[in-house]
Amino acid sequence: MTHPATSPSAPGAPTAPATGWQSPETRGLLWGLLGVTIFAFTLPMTRLAVGTPEAPQMSGVFMAMGRAAIAGVLSALLLWARRAPWPRPEDWRPLVFTALGVVFGFPLLTSLAMRHVGAVHASVIIGMLPLATAGVGALLHRQRPSPRFWLCALLGTAMVVAFAVLRSGSAGLSLHPADLLLFAAVLCAAVGYGYGARLSQRMPSGSVICWALVISLPATLPLGAWSWPTAPMPASAWGALAYVSVFSMWLGFFAWYRGLALGGTVRVSQVQLVQPFLGMLFSVPLLGESLDAVSLGFGIAVMATVVVGRRAPVRQGPARNPQPAAMRG
Repeated sequence: MTHPATSPSAPGAPTAPATGWQSPETRGLLWGLLGVTIFAFTLPMTRLAVGTPEAPQMSGVFMAMGRAAIAGVLSALLLWARRAPWPRPEDWRPLVFTALGVVFGFPLLTSLAMRHVGAVHASVIIGMLPLATAGVGALLHRQRPSPRFWLCALLGTAMVVAFAVLRSGSAGLSLHPADLLLFAAVLCAAVGYGYGARLSQRMPSGSVICWALVISLPATLPLGAWSWPTAPMPASAWGALAYVSVFSMWLGFFAWYRGLALGGTVRVSQVQLVQPFLGMLFSVPLLGESLDAVSLGFGIAVMATVVVGRRAPVRQGPARNPQPAAMRG
């Protein structure tokens, strides 16, 4: 089996591992950054669509199931157009876990929570996602991150939390009932990312999210229709739903799972540390928030931890149930 960082140019001819911009790790980080940039709009857009307790708009159930149903229909059309093969029998179980995490769990829990907490407060909790994803990825892929890697991950997460606390003013880390939903959402997303990345090692990354969405359609379509808004909704709410359906729920995962597959779940997951900062940046035109020097400083510092953590060694543990190359397909 050829190491991912090498590509044989002739039978039996050794080649040097790709370095710099050509290395799978670097390309994985760039794909991951693209996915995170797309995801960074999710919380502001969700807040824009569901409204506040004083001015409610779309329900959390419709926001979550509607976006999954739209993305599921798009996925079915794409798989049909590509004549994509059906997943292998051993792929169905991780596909179900992927769907439970990123099609149902995270969208539903965050949509319900975002009506009751602001985007800044939510960033305090969601900022823990990179560390949770790294932990799940290390377990699933039998990777052994070095202490320096975990130190960078913890430091970056601490800075994300500190940034969100500073921006939240007097509210700080005061516990809100919706926080429990956000904690559960973090766990769901980490599991979905981990299993999705595992599948991306043996099937196209775009097919992973497409199949997860398609197998969810028997639930998301009727739930989306059942929770359809009965009152007229503003164009901004429908526009927000369109974005999270096509980009957050679909296209973003094409880039994200490809990044996780190329660069490794544990390492690429740390790119998520910049997501709260990007979310704040995108909230300026969407929600009228201001961007100051403190925000820029935290964003640069968080990205620095990603760069340092990228250079920390991550050892690969022994493979589980190794098979001959002819049996791997």
